[in-house]
Amino acid sequence: METQSVIPHLVVKGAAAAIDFYKAALGAVEIGRHPTEDGRLMHATLQIGGSFLFLCDDFPEYCGGASRAPSGPSPVTLHLNVTNCDAAIDQATTAGATVIMPAADMFWGSRYGQVTDPFGHTWSFSHPLANSHHAAA
Repeated sequence: METQSVIPHLVVKGAAAAIDFYKAALGAVEIGRHPTEDGRLMHATLQIGGSFLFLCDDFPEYCGGASRAPSGPSPVTLHLNVTNCDAAIDQATTAGATVIMPAADMFWGSRYGQVTDPFGHTWSFSHPLANSHHAAA
């Protein structure tokens, strides 16, 4: 695995189902998983494009009884630069995500939109607009 300075590490309720969702919604590739005896995942690694994503099941019994998985939308947004924002949102919603910000042309020179996945995490997608000075960036 190549070095990546910051790797998001998501906690979810239902990590195996989340892996299946991220494969369908985001084109993720599963690199590996480490299950516990009860079937929950203590760690999994996915690759989305050129970036890695870690995730695990929620283990409240090791966190003072508190859940670490989102119970509502997460305050963190995970962003993906994509070739086609609209197509990426369509793919994610077909897999079960909910649109919270439809794709639109933004003042900063990108087409941008957001979805929430079934596990409470927010994802944004964008591609540069062709007539923008950001298109080459």
